[in-house]
Amino acid sequence: MSGLFFNVSPFIRALPKAELHLHLEGTVSPQTLSELSRKHNTPMPVENNRYAINPDSGSELTVADVERLYEYTDFQGFLMAFKAVTERLRTPEDYELITYRMLQQLRDENVFHAEAFVSVGVIHWRGQEFEHIFEGLERGRITGERDFGVSLLWIFDAVRNFGADEAYKVADEAVAYRERQLAETGKSSVVGIGIGGDELRGAPELFRNTYRYAANHDLRLTAHAGENAGPGSIWGALNIGAERLGHGLNAFQDAELIEHLAEKQIPVEVCISSNLRTGCCKRIEDHPVKKMFDAGVMITLNTDDPAMFGTSLNKEYQLAQDVFGFSDEQLREIARNSFEASFLGAEEKVGFLDLLDAQSTKA
Repeated sequence: MSGLFFNVSPFIRALPKAELHLHLEGTVSPQTLSELSRKHNTPMPVENNRYAINPDSGSELTVADVERLYEYTDFQGFLMAFKAVTERLRTPEDYELITYRMLQQLRDENVFHAEAFVSVGVIHWRGQEFEHIFEGLERGRITGERDFGVSLLWIFDAVRNFGADEAYKVADEAVAYRERQLAETGKSSVVGIGIGGDELRGAPELFRNTYRYAANHDLRLTAHAGENAGPGSIWGALNIGAERLGHGLNAFQDAELIEHLAEKQIPVEVCISSNLRTGCCKRIEDHPVKKMFDAGVMITLNTDDPAMFGTSLNKEYQLAQDVFGFSDEQLREIARNSFEASFLGAEEKVGFLDLLDAQSTKA
């Protein structure tokens, strides 16, 4: 796939965009992860408990060492790599650093707004103190927004593998931080909750009470659905109140579902490279992104975990054009979808859409 990415068109580079399906931990580049590994003196496991250590560099890891961590061939391999990344995020300063660098990367892609998942469920599982980590996240967000002009909202992500009780704790924490920020400043960077992880180990229905609780406290709802499970998982996510769907890869197994998604204009956060790298989609030619668009489904393009998948949002747009034949105007429609499907307020959406229209006038 990398050969498709050498030339990103000037149109795509200049197109204002939002990214709605982006995991903070998945933006950590090999360079940054190598830096964090050296900081915490943590050699990087690659496979079978062996370590990718350069014998001439002691405990220091080269970028090449870290890149080997990202060489996986299936969904479970990806989850294990993601876990290894989170194990090297230990301090509030680590989270501040990766947030700031994420915003810098987004600005390079002409992304003006992002809604990023932070894996609060994993932070709880690791026994870390989230209050101080959140302070680091916020420092990175505030400084990054100031320096790069990228708007960022947080979605607290629960790991479905850990069960309903743990997910409820994540939602409760999102409510607490949102209400605290609203009381202090009148606005909040915490906008919603989601459920990630392995769909086969946690059906959406298990989280009905969690989603009801979050919605009752004005949090927005999204869910990974139809990534490594069938359309029943997507129906389940909709039935518990999900307003946006992550991936939706297997929706075309159910014609009624596609009709429903199109009729209700339920946004689907499509992640092409992610689906290929995790093995959820075996061949790029089989990816349904163009079929979904042609069927009237409101799709957005996203990177999911760009550092771990060797991609960027500009590359995803170029991939959509080169492989699936999306025209410039169709890509502009997808970019418009990305702002309209965001969890921003109406006034903020209008501002970004005006920016997009202004770019259209110049083109």
